[in-house]
Amino acid sequence: MKIGIKGINRITASATVALTAGAVIASGMFASTAQAATPPTPKITAPGGYTMNNGTAKSLFSKAADTRRSTGSTTKIMTAKVVLSQKNLNLDSKVTIQKAYSDYIVSKGASSARLIVGDKVTVRQLLYGLMLPSGCDAAYALADKFGSGTTRAARVKSFIGKMNAQAKSLGLKNTHFDSFDGIGNGSNYSTPRDLTKIASSAMKSSTFRSIVKTKSTKQKVTTKSGGYRYMSWTNTNTMLSSYSGAIGIKTGSGPTAKYCLVFAATRGSKTIVGTVLASTSATNRTADMKKIMDYSFKK
Repeated sequence: MKIGIKGINRITASATVALTAGAVIASGMFASTAQAATPPTPKITAPGGYTMNNGTAKSLFSKAADTRRSTGSTTKIMTAKVVLSQKNLNLDSKVTIQKAYSDYIVSKGASSARLIVGDKVTVRQLLYGLMLPSGCDAAYALADKFGSGTTRAARVKSFIGKMNAQAKSLGLKNTHFDSFDGIGNGSNYSTPRDLTKIASSAMKSSTFRSIVKTKSTKQKVTTKSGGYRYMSWTNTNTMLSSYSGAIGIKTGSGPTAKYCLVFAATRGSKTIVGTVLASTSATNRTADMKKIMDYSFKK
C-alpha cells in the first residue's frame, strides 16, 4: 500500500500529539508525586516550636523559633550540661543533702526528687533526680556542689554564671539564666531554637543520653546513719513510652512558662531534636510535639 506525503505528515503529526500528551500526563504524574512527597506544614497550638536534624543542624520546622520565652524546668538541661562539663568529674562522688534544699522546695512549691536531709547521694544519682522527676532539690544540690565560693549563695550565683557562660559558648544570643532550675526571677528565658541547640549539645554526653532516655529508676542511697534506702524516680516525659524512636529529653512547666517540652527521637540513621514552648496543657504539649516530629521525619 502506498502512502502519500500528506499521509506521512498526518501520521507524524498524530504521533507528535500522542507523545506530547503522554509527556504532559507523565509530567503531571511526577509533579503530583513530588507534591505528595512533601508533607504539609503542621499547625500547632503552642506559640513557639522548632525542630532540627541533629546530625546536620538543618532546620526542619519553625514557629516563632527566636522569640524569647520562659523555659520552666527545661532549664535543667543546661544545669545537667554544666555539671557534665566539669573537668575531672567523678560521677560517684557523694553529696550530703542539706536542709536548705528541702526548705527551698517547700518555699517554692517546687517539683521534688524527695531527697532526704542527711542522705549521701552521688552526683550521678542527683542527675537522675534532676532529669526524671525534675527535682529542684537535686538542682540546688548540684549548683551548691559545682559552684565556687565560700557561701552557698555565692556558689549558686557562680553556678548560674557557668550556665550563662555555656550558652554564650554555644553562640546563643536569646538565652539567659537567673536560676538553676527554671524558677526564675524574670530573667530566665530562651527560645525554641536555642533550647534545641542546648539539648543537641548536651546529647553529646553518653551519661546525659543514658539518663534522659530512662523511663524509671530505683537508686540505692546512703542514709545519715550509714545504712541505705532506695529512691524511685519516674520520668515526667511520657513520650518516651508513646513515640516511636524516643530517646529523651525534658519536660517543663510553670505559671509563666506554661507547658514546655524538649524532645529527641531517632529513626534509622536520622535523629531529630525539637522544642515546644508555652503550650496550654500537657496534652497539647504532647500533641504539638508529635505533629512536628512526624513532619520532620518525613522531610
